[in-house]
Amino acid sequence: MKLSTSVRRAKLRALADADGHDTVDALLAAAVADSACPAICTAPDCSYTCEMEPDQDRGWCEECRQNTMQSALVLAGLI
Repeated sequence: MKLSTSVRRAKLRALADADGHDTVDALLAAAVADSACPAICTAPDCSYTCEMEPDQDRGWCEECRQNTMQSALVLAGLI
C-alpha cells in the first residue's frame, strides 16, 4: 500500500505521541538506537501501535487483522 506524504506524517505524529515523544525527530532518534522499533498500522481506520523489527513494512496488525504494520523508520523513509 502506497501512502501519501500527509498520511505518513500523520501516522508518524500519532506514533510519536503514543510512544511518548515530543517530536517525530525524537521518535526516530530513539528508534535508530534500539533493536525494536515503534510501529503503527497504516490501515485508514486503525492506528494500533506496537514494537516490531526496524525494517518491518508489512507486519501483522493484531487490531484489524491485516498485514499493515510499518515501523517508524520505514514510514519515515529511512529504511
